[in-house]
Amino acid sequence: MQKIRKGDKVVMLAGKDKGRTGEVLQVLPKEDRAVVRGINVVKRHQRQTQSQEAGIINKEAAVHLSNVAIVDKDGKPTRVGFKVVDGKKVRVAKRSGEVI
Repeated sequence: MQKIRKGDKVVMLAGKDKGRTGEVLQVLPKEDRAVVRGINVVKRHQRQTQSQEAGIINKEAAVHLSNVAIVDKDGKPTRVGFKVVDGKKVRVAKRSGEVI
């Protein structure tokens, strides 16, 4: 089970976007990376295709999982732990103790 999943609200801990929050769009577990909406936006040159026009587009690049933390209910970053509840393994916020 992964500590950070698609759809989680996360905050950046390091880098040019430190302190900003966003939603996880994609997790790349083999590379220990995640793509977060609005974070680490880079410009890429796009070749024209049938569906897209040519030009320079902005897109989110992947960031390392060590640089993001889940946002707790009070809006602050928290670490993630695991606990067995009703026979199921669930993620738990270390700061508040709540099930994520």
